[in-house]
Amino acid sequence: IFPDYLAALDLSLVGKARAAGILDLRVHDLRDWTTDRHRTVDDTPFGGGAGMVMRPDVWGRAIDDVAGLTTGTADGGGAGAVHLVVPTPSGETFTQRTAEALATEEHLVVACGRYEGIDARVAEHYRSAGMRVSELSIGDYVLNGGEVAALVMVEAVGRLLPGVVGNPESLVEESHGAAGLLEYPVYTKPPAWDDLEVPDVLLSGHHARIHRWRRDQALRRTAARRPDMVRALAVDALDRHDLEVLAEAGWTVVDGRLDRAAHGAP
Repeated sequence: IFPDYLAALDLSLVGKARAAGILDLRVHDLRDWTTDRHRTVDDTPFGGGAGMVMRPDVWGRAIDDVAGLTTGTADGGGAGAVHLVVPTPSGETFTQRTAEALATEEHLVVACGRYEGIDARVAEHYRSAGMRVSELSIGDYVLNGGEVAALVMVEAVGRLLPGVVGNPESLVEESHGAAGLLEYPVYTKPPAWDDLEVPDVLLSGHHARIHRWRRDQALRRTAARRPDMVRALAVDALDRHDLEVLAEAGWTVVDGRLDRAAHGAP
C-alpha cells in the first residue's frame, strides 16, 4: 500500500538491470484492487485482538491479476507458473540458499503485508490452487510492513541473475556462499591509514599465500561470529590446515562433525 517505499529499486545494480531489461520488475499499489470509496484494504480481526488484518478478497484480486491468472498469461502454466512470496516474521528464514532457489524462478509475486498481516486464507487458497507459496522471514524481529523485507529479497535474488553484477567472480567468495563461510576481511589503498597497516601477505603478490591467508581469515571470522555455520561445515570438505585453524579457534572433530572443544564457550 506504499509503492513509493520501493522507489529504491530504481537505484544501483538492480535499477540498472531493470532499465536494461535483465530484470522485469513492477511495483503495484494494492489499493488499485479495492472496490469501496475509501479504498479499504484491511478490517478488524475475527476473534478480537489488537490491530487490523489485510482482507483476502482485495489480495485475491490483486494476486490473480499480477500473476496473470485472470488473463491466462501466467507463462501458459496457470498458478503453477508463479511463485508467491509473502514476507512475514512468522515465516521460514530467508537465506542465501533461498535467494539462489528463487533466482531460478521465472515469475515471482511478492505480497507486502501491513498491520497484523495478510488473512491466512490467502496463502491457503493459492497453495490449494497449485501455486508455490513461500512465507519468508528476513530475521527474528518485526517491521511495520513487508516493503523493507521485499527490498531485501529482491536485491538478494536479483543480483544473482546473469548480467546484474558486473564481475560474476565477486559472487563466489562472499559471505554465505557455497563454501559456507563468512567472507574474509578486505582492504584497499592506502596501504597505511591511521597507523593501521594492510597485512603484508596481501602486498606480496604470492597468490597461493594470499588464497591461504584469506581462507584462514574466513575460517577464524566464522568461528568467532557464527558457530552455527561452523557446525554445518562438512568435515570431509576441509583440509588439514583448515582443521588446524579451527582447532586454534576452539573447534574439534567429534564423531565426524565439528564441535566446540570442552573448554570452549557454549
